[in-house]
Amino acid sequence: MPQSPHDRAAEYHNLASQAHAAAATAHGKGDHLSAHELSRQAHEHSQEAQEHSRQAHAHAEKLVEQAETADAKTIDPADRPM
Repeated sequence: MPQSPHDRAAEYHNLASQAHAAAATAHGKGDHLSAHELSRQAHEHSQEAQEHSRQAHAHAEKLVEQAETADAKTIDPADRPM
């Protein structure tokens, strides 16, 4: 079953967090080259998370619009506000 945009965004947020933590550890040990690479990876994961968050938001908006349209079609015309 494919992951939802929400799940993918959460996964990339977690990956970015882990990479940031690893970068901080490497930096604290004086391994600046590894810290730089891990920071780059964290940045890439953050960008992926942002894109999937945008997709999730767009998907949610589409679902709300569809629900509102469906609700509008099921309301008795006599009950609609003028």
